[in-house]
Amino acid sequence: MAKTIIIHETGAPEVMRLVDIDVGAPAADEVLIRHTAIGVNFIDIYFRSGLYPAPLPSGLGKEGAGVVEAVGSGVTDFKVGDRVAYCNGQLGAYGEMRLIPAEFLVRIPDGIDDETAAAAMLKGLTVQYLFRRTYRLAAGETFLFHAAAGGVGLIACQWAKALGAVMIGTVGSDEKAALAQAHGCAHVINYRKGNFVERVKEITQGKGVGVVYDSVGKDTFPHSLDCLKPRGLWVSFGNASGAVPLLEINLLALKGSLFMTRPTLFDYIAEREDFLRMTKELFDLILAGKIKAAPQHRFALKDAAKAHRLLETRQATGAVVLLP
Repeated sequence: MAKTIIIHETGAPEVMRLVDIDVGAPAADEVLIRHTAIGVNFIDIYFRSGLYPAPLPSGLGKEGAGVVEAVGSGVTDFKVGDRVAYCNGQLGAYGEMRLIPAEFLVRIPDGIDDETAAAAMLKGLTVQYLFRRTYRLAAGETFLFHAAAGGVGLIACQWAKALGAVMIGTVGSDEKAALAQAHGCAHVINYRKGNFVERVKEITQGKGVGVVYDSVGKDTFPHSLDCLKPRGLWVSFGNASGAVPLLEINLLALKGSLFMTRPTLFDYIAEREDFLRMTKELFDLILAGKIKAAPQHRFALKDAAKAHRLLETRQATGAVVLLP
């Protein structure tokens, strides 16, 4: 038996229940993992609240790290004792143990601890696809990134610095501003103290930026569009403050023939070759010391509700993990 978080209904953090389940043995293409650390992400809140639908009852969590306990008969890439991590597959990371298809796993390199792997996989690969594939940032390019002191944001600060790009980041407090700046964000805007659109225009001498990465949603729309130069790209990849209102498409024309996209990580890592290549780039940057991704907040598995409250009230700085 293994302790696992299950929800039978959607709603507030209290709907999460810690129960015992019989995990079972791995099928031919599966691996049984004993978790050592579990990543907590905003997407978990979306599923728990019902913003993203899932069949009930349901587990929660997309990201974890641990040790292989058993492998199915058809698995050749992994063996018992391997340290592995993942950020895809079915919901169910919030547990002491789980079964998962081997194709979703990657080995954790020596030099990266399990907590860092669990904290960095989903958030780090999100930054990878945003910066390297959705819109390929160039050295010297200035761009805007909302929530610069969050788990994704702090990795983005460091990755931008490694690329030589100039990141303008928004935050909600002076403490978060200092944290983002310490991680490499070139310009930090406390949106509670000023108008971020005006500051972006000042920093760019009125030109605006070529791309805005926006995981905040309702609170930053449509102001993010006003930060873009003509033919710029608005990348909406999250809804931390609530869903973006319905968009009248003519607004994109009125604001300068703008582009918009709503990408998700899981479409970018659907092919294993892409998943492995993207993960290698992330791990290489961590091993080189260019990205530090150790979690800033740790909770016991039984305290998952506390972790969710910290994250959804936007009080978290950096990554949050659960420890089984």
